[in-house]
Amino acid sequence: MRHLRLPGLPGLVALLAALAGCGASKSDAPLSGYAEAELVYLASSSAGTLLALNVKRGDAVKAGQVLYQLDSDAEALSRDAAQARSERALAQADNLRKGKRPLELAALYEQLAQARAALAGSAAALSRQQTLVQQGYVSPLRLEELTAARDRDAARVKELQAQRRLADESARRDEVAAAAAEARGAGADLALARWREGQKQRTAPTDARVHDVMYRSGEWVNAGAPVLALLPPGAVKVRFFVPQDQLPRAAVGAELVLSCDGCPPGLAARIRWVSTQAEFTPPVIYSIGSRSKLVFMAEAEPTDPAALRPGQPLDVRFKGAP
Repeated sequence: MRHLRLPGLPGLVALLAALAGCGASKSDAPLSGYAEAELVYLASSSAGTLLALNVKRGDAVKAGQVLYQLDSDAEALSRDAAQARSERALAQADNLRKGKRPLELAALYEQLAQARAALAGSAAALSRQQTLVQQGYVSPLRLEELTAARDRDAARVKELQAQRRLADESARRDEVAAAAAEARGAGADLALARWREGQKQRTAPTDARVHDVMYRSGEWVNAGAPVLALLPPGAVKVRFFVPQDQLPRAAVGAELVLSCDGCPPGLAARIRWVSTQAEFTPPVIYSIGSRSKLVFMAEAEPTDPAALRPGQPLDVRFKGAP
């Protein structure tokens, strides 16, 4: 009978090491990842009741399409009030840039004519009385009264002439500048009121698909609360986790190979971001066993985003790995 010769202990150790080397190394195992949507959340800057919801989950929408409407009665009233203040400020500014109206000018002309007539009468009376005073028929006190009346009528004529020149001019520069500034402020208030009113009706910022609906018609929506979540075309990224011993390979710009159940072959991606913080930190981080538990989140941009669905699990490998 022929007996088999077993190798000694050193040979057995070498044999086991060779067999272990034939298996796949830990660095060749696929990394865990998933596809994640980069959603666009639509919200209003102020609260209100959701009056109309024009889309539902899964609908395809076009840029500029009205998606939902909140009640905007308060904003409409604020807009009307701001518009009235703006119109008033503009009218005041325009009025200060103009002179007097034709009827006001005509009234000044009549007053000036009356003043000139009064001056002519008082001057004639003073001339007559001067001769009588010299002859001794009238006292000097009467002459003083007539002189004062003439000077008064002359001053009145000069006053009305100044008012006539002023009537052709606009207000002072400072007044006009102040009125213009107030008009600009009123216009800004009107624009703000219109913006707030427009925030109650949201439109699609781009072509997209309705990913989720958070509220229904008739519900109260708080300020800043998203009503809809949109998924624009191609807005899908790959998120995966890199063990700390493979972190040097996960450089920004590194190419990846993706695979998943039901996905077409040849899917690829490129790393665009790697976290600087570990996702899991054990109590002791100095041992080799503890360091093996550290993983770092990374994100990659797929070359064919349409081939992936948000939430889909993925196997991620570095390009060139077996």
